[in-house]
Order: sequence, then C-alpha cells, then structure tokens
Amino acid sequence: MRIILLGPPGAGKGTQAVRLVERLGIPQLSTGDMLRAAVAAGTPVGVKAKAVMDRGELVSDDIVVGIIADRIEEADARKGFILDGFPRTVAQAEAFDAMLAEKGLKLDAVIEFKVNEHELVGRIVKRAEEAKARGEQVRKDDNPEVFKTRLDAYHSQTAPLSAYYEAKGMLKTVDGMRPIDEVTRAVREILER
Repeated sequence: MRIILLGPPGAGKGTQAVRLVERLGIPQLSTGDMLRAAVAAGTPVGVKAKAVMDRGELVSDDIVVGIIADRIEEADARKGFILDGFPRTVAQAEAFDAMLAEKGLKLDAVIEFKVNEHELVGRIVKRAEEAKARGEQVRKDDNPEVFKTRLDAYHSQTAPLSAYYEAKGMLKTVDGMRPIDEVTRAVREILER
C-alpha cells in the first residue's frame, strides 16, 4: 500500500503512521531522514542535495522527489510506504504523481485528518507536558507560538493538497479529534475498502 497522510501539525499523522507501520509492515518515509541518508550515502541525488544545502538553500522539489524515487526502490518499500509530511505543496504532489506514473505505480490512499485547530493548541501543550513528565525531550514545535507559525505555513502551502487529491477522487477524511484507537479504526476501514 502506498499511503499519504495529510493534516495540520498535531493532527495525529505521526501516531497513526507508527500504527500503520506495525500493522502493514511497510516503512514510514520521512523526507528529512531520506535526505540525510542520501547525502551520507553519496548517491547521485544526495550529492546534488548536499551542494544545495551547503549553499544554505532549500532543496528543490525535483531533488526531494528524486530522493523518494530512490528510496521506494529499496526492498522494505517495495510492498508500499507511508508518507507524512510530503508532499507539502501541490507542485510536489504533481511531481510525485509523475514519478510514480513513470515507475508504473500509483497511490492507494490519501487520508486527511480533520481537526479543530483551536483544540490542537491544547493537544500540543498536553503532549509537551506528558513528555516532560516522562523525562523526555520536549519537541521544539510543541510550543504554542512555534505551532501557530507551523499552522500558518500549513494553511498557505499544504492545505491546497486536499482540493488537489479530492479532484482526483482520492481524498478520504477521518475525524482526527476522536480518541486515538477510534482514528486507527477509521483509517483501517478506509484502507480495507
């Protein structure tokens, strides 16, 4: 299964991705991790990415899609993968779709977590408090001001993906404000259809 999870920061994409990895036995792909691995491995795309990053610039969509193209060829991703945090823009989605088509592949599901954004701030504050109580490092983005900045970026860049995938008849939505196990059940039902 090739799956994209969409939704604003704090919507539960990461939590559900971990559960999907366990259930489906396919990897969750992080573009940041893939970029670092490609640079470290010195792959052709990694060399290009390193040159761009060394100049302090953002890596282009073509390079990111190239890194994903290489990564999905690895044995663990042949049965499928979960993307959360990519694509971030409609341009990335179009480039990603074109790359999949070149490989004769297609997405199986695009699942968006719908949430009440006012309640999300409370959710991330609670997540930070729970991490502190467990003696864990608090995520840098679990701060209301940082979170609001990320939410603004999500609205301007990533939210248009909903309409893009809806127009393709691929978008399925889940109420991300439900308890975690209920969200997991809803995701499972979508994937089993």
